[in-house]
Amino acid sequence: MKRWRLAMTACVIGLGLMVLASPAQASVEDLLYEKGQITKEEWLKLKAEHEREDAIVQQRSAIKRWYDKISLRGYVQARYSYLPGDKSIRSEYDNTIRDNTGFAFRRVRLVISGDVTDWLSFYIQPEFAGSVPGTTGDQSNNFVQLRDAYADVFMPVPFLFFEEKDLRVRVGQSKVPFGFENLQSSQQRLAFDRSDGINSSANGERDLGFFVYYTPNETRKLFRRLIDSGLKGSGDYGLLGVGVYNGQTLNVSERNDNKHIVLHATYPMELPYGQIIQFGVDAYRGTFNVGTVSATGLPGTPLRENNGNILDERVGVHFVLFPQPIGFQAEWNWGHGPQLNATQTRVEEGNVQGGYVQGMYKWDVNQPWLTSVIPYVRYQEYSGGKKHRTNSPFNVVREWEVGAEWQFGKALELTIAYARSRRTDTQTAPYAIREGDIVRTQLQWNF
Repeated sequence: MKRWRLAMTACVIGLGLMVLASPAQASVEDLLYEKGQITKEEWLKLKAEHEREDAIVQQRSAIKRWYDKISLRGYVQARYSYLPGDKSIRSEYDNTIRDNTGFAFRRVRLVISGDVTDWLSFYIQPEFAGSVPGTTGDQSNNFVQLRDAYADVFMPVPFLFFEEKDLRVRVGQSKVPFGFENLQSSQQRLAFDRSDGINSSANGERDLGFFVYYTPNETRKLFRRLIDSGLKGSGDYGLLGVGVYNGQTLNVSERNDNKHIVLHATYPMELPYGQIIQFGVDAYRGTFNVGTVSATGLPGTPLRENNGNILDERVGVHFVLFPQPIGFQAEWNWGHGPQLNATQTRVEEGNVQGGYVQGMYKWDVNQPWLTSVIPYVRYQEYSGGKKHRTNSPFNVVREWEVGAEWQFGKALELTIAYARSRRTDTQTAPYAIREGDIVRTQLQWNF
């Protein structure tokens, strides 16, 4: 018992000495100076050394470790589709729309991002639900593919009429700033897929290049609020943006020396009674190379205009009334691009046009088990070539979709929708038009 008391006494004394060590050490030079054992110059030198040591300790405690600079987040979308009618209908945006369908991952995303310095940040996003065609016509699923890999370089000081961090240069593989829906994350979007009319401009929404964005601080905060409040915003791609990129779409090597140029302008504004709207215009132009053509399913091998280098240009407009609680969203674009002609003998330049209109209503339930319900109705159409498909087949789309999203907090969402679709099968020549009903269910969890 005496030994335990002795040990406890020693611990208490040790802790006391540790706490008092710093003040005691700091007061030694004062005591020596008062007794005249050191000069004033020596005293000042000792005080300065102690202050410098304290500053180093404080600086080390303020330094961020790597795990403080890097953020990990992501989301998963699991789908199940049912075709009650014609089971031959196909969509290039959803591989679960087919005969003998089942459960499938549509997206499995992990986002790795962070701030290297106050003026340099990075963003990397792989996709774990990628697919590649199999030798028997089936697909091999859940392959890893790169979606985003870019750095944002901010202007660290005010310059001309730009404030600090108003301007940034984005370098790497990222979304091409064209339209609203293409920039909106699939994690935020209501409808199951992006519209053919807009997404056909940049398959996968991404490409390699560099982009310059201008976003004032107050607008940056508004873009962030549209995401955080569940109003289905598009994120910050600038009030103004300009970029130069390859133009061959996501994860496809450049096939010519021509580069695409894109211009992006959008403006979100909050009306006096709190309603937020956003409108804008976009345009791009370049030369797209259609690559290898195929005679499979066609009368013969199609010829390629100008060795496959064909004008690719569009202009588009968008308008969004964010759901507070009633919302409306619309986009349309027009232009020219590669397409297989009517006789299916030549890939040449043709007209493209298409877009969508969507109405929605956000009902805030605010219950512990259910945050909100957002029903929506959407119509889309498109006519023009699909440049990223073999032979750039001419595509016709007319589709109605009605659905609803249930949000169980920010971590879990359930979406159920019915679509009546009439669209070209761009996967298999001779590219017949299919029509049928599609019923889909999707569970999304965010982390």
